[in-house]
Amino acid sequence: MSDNPVKEEVKQFDKKCLKKTNTAEKNSLPTKEDIEQEKKAAGEAK
Repeated sequence: MSDNPVKEEVKQFDKKCLKKTNTAEKNSLPTKEDIEQEKKAAGEAK
């Protein structure tokens, strides 16, 4: 028996019982144009 029983459980876990999941990117990075607009807006606000 291992020092950590959780590690043993993880090693014995059957991946076949997991469901297939499709992931989608929800938070995209801003474009270069978006960044430039933000810089202009921040500069005008000063």
